[in-house]
Amino acid sequence: MGPAAHRAGVDRLLASYHAIPPSATVRLAKKTSNLFRARAATNAPGLDVSGLTGVISVDPEARTADVAGMCTYEDLVDATLPYGLAPLVVPQLKTITLGGAVTGLGIESTSFRNGLPHESTLEIDVLTGSGEIVTATPDGDHADLYYGFPNSYGTLGYSTRLRIRLEPVKPFVALRHLRFDRIEDLQSTMDEIARTHTHDGIAVDYLDGVVFTATESYLTLGTQTDEPGPVSDYTGQDIYYRSIQHESVNHPKTDRLTIHDYLWRWDTDWFWCSRAFGAQDPRIRRWWPKRYRRSSFYWKLIGLDQKYDIGDRLEKRKGLPPRERVVQDVEVPIERTADFVHWFLREIPIEPIWLCPLRLREPAPVGAAPNRPWPLYPLEPKRTYVNVGFWSSVPIVPGGSDGAANRLIERTVTEFDGHKSLYSDAYYAQDEFTALYGGERYDELKQKYDPTSRLLDLYSKAVQRK
Repeated sequence: MGPAAHRAGVDRLLASYHAIPPSATVRLAKKTSNLFRARAATNAPGLDVSGLTGVISVDPEARTADVAGMCTYEDLVDATLPYGLAPLVVPQLKTITLGGAVTGLGIESTSFRNGLPHESTLEIDVLTGSGEIVTATPDGDHADLYYGFPNSYGTLGYSTRLRIRLEPVKPFVALRHLRFDRIEDLQSTMDEIARTHTHDGIAVDYLDGVVFTATESYLTLGTQTDEPGPVSDYTGQDIYYRSIQHESVNHPKTDRLTIHDYLWRWDTDWFWCSRAFGAQDPRIRRWWPKRYRRSSFYWKLIGLDQKYDIGDRLEKRKGLPPRERVVQDVEVPIERTADFVHWFLREIPIEPIWLCPLRLREPAPVGAAPNRPWPLYPLEPKRTYVNVGFWSSVPIVPGGSDGAANRLIERTVTEFDGHKSLYSDAYYAQDEFTALYGGERYDELKQKYDPTSRLLDLYSKAVQRK
């Protein structure tokens, strides 16, 4: 978009901020979202971010990009791949924005070696709650905001520009799908790869996994390559997650994708969630327009369901109880992963589930706290965690309350020394939430960067859904 267009977009943002009455809560005015928690309806005007949706510049020599806060990863990848470069972490869904991934925590199959998106951010321009734009860097005047911004979900401010690191990528990714009959074996193999970045003498650049049942799970190992050859296509009739499955524990199944198609391998079917709309039925899929086989369109269908209770009405016509939405990503230490997965499969009737290992990057940025550098989501350095993702619904037990399954998951994750992402429904009591997500450190940042509470606080936004 260029610096001039970006400056004009920032000017419109500031004008919209000052047009909002001082007594009104400041919100974004945006048409799309990857959040799954309900938000209160409002007719109040929001911040105009329409001019903050592009890539400002790419520096292929320095391997950096300046990116507007509302730029989607789809547009960012389109701008960097021609240079043979990609962001260090590319979240799975095309319409996730860079600013959203930093303030709301993104993750993907490079996270075992590159950490989370905010760790490859060099500097952030933030419109704070006080209406001031400040530049936050690891060792500058606003280093506290740099480290406190991740997991703040717009409650300390909104990013207008981010400078990020890029890494070289090759044109293709060679895949090995390893099958396991025991979750414990998958856990030990994942742990070793996360530490060594190799398996059977071959470098591993990408690593994630899928659990179908307690006796059928897979790790997918991706290795970049520039060797030409045939590649698979999972944007048409074939479905990526089904391609992972095979019978042999001793012989991995292999595959190849272009780097572009690998980065977006999950988006076509929203992992496996497109099956809820019939999009995986071959009879329907054949006629489903290709441009609508993407996460952003499925999200619109979810929005219609939430607005009109379509799913519960259909369940009622079948004589079935309403369902509770269980759409969550949690992190547990890798040594507790098998135990957590077994518990989950026993207690929560959802499958498949996604596994993605992560480790904080080393070394940590200059100025980081030595033990837990990112205070609002305090993972420990030099420790491997596993993101466990599950996205579906479960029947509400007769006489039970909506939210029972989610509350049970929250309690169990805490017992396993884990954390839960806040992009979806949360039910924590305020004192427990405060202890888990920043405590006094968050309060200090809130007072400094939003002293008049123009923005919602984190508990109100993530749990109370005001």
